[in-house]
Amino acid sequence: MKNIIILFALIISVAACKNETKEQAVVEPEIIEETVDTTTFNVTPISHATMVLEMGGTIIYVDPVGGASAFEGMPEPDLILITDIHGDHFDLNTLEAINTAETKIFVPMAVAEKLPEFLQAQIAVISNGDTKDAFEMMIEAIPMYNLRKEALKFHEKGRGNGYVINKNGYRVYISGDTEDIPEMRQLDSIDVAFVCMNLPYTMTVESAADAVLDFRPEVVYPYHFRGTDGMSDVAKFKSLVNAANDSIEVIQLDWYPENNQ
Repeated sequence: MKNIIILFALIISVAACKNETKEQAVVEPEIIEETVDTTTFNVTPISHATMVLEMGGTIIYVDPVGGASAFEGMPEPDLILITDIHGDHFDLNTLEAINTAETKIFVPMAVAEKLPEFLQAQIAVISNGDTKDAFEMMIEAIPMYNLRKEALKFHEKGRGNGYVINKNGYRVYISGDTEDIPEMRQLDSIDVAFVCMNLPYTMTVESAADAVLDFRPEVVYPYHFRGTDGMSDVAKFKSLVNAANDSIEVIQLDWYPENNQ
């Protein structure tokens, strides 16, 4: 009888252990950790077409003009992108004033021809459709040009560049001076876009909004919106975009701080 009682107790003990193990498996599931690669992105508007980008730790000056004082407090550039030869995009005095000793400078050929000998070693000429690698990023030159007959004299096809910067799949588009050209409308997977809109030099807010609705960036910054008759209506641009697609975030920054003085 005593042996039977001991055997019965052992059976109960084993069953209890099995139940405890089963309960622990339910309340303590295996945890799998994943590390997601992200790219930091920040923009500081300087004025009109000029900005400072920080992308994955790389500092990029876009169309630096305004002299050294315009960049006070800014980190020194790793990369400079220049879109065109006009004075609101290319200013040799500014390039000479800021510290570019360790800087790569990507330019279209029309700009390269205007740069002095002492900068030639830092220059990489990039033409429409070309790509170049720098700082673990891929830079693609996108066409920028006018479509309207009366505006063809401002920006001919092939002279200047827009740019797509690709860092770990995070894609930033800078339009430069352009109208709503097919090459813009056909862009894909753009996370952030900077889109111009000013007359008579580039395009209307309606054309800019229509193009943005075609290529659907996650975020769009209207920039370069001062024309001969004052500022373009960027509030209208935002309204047109979001009325048709409210998932596109339109962010308006202060591109003309001199107007606040």
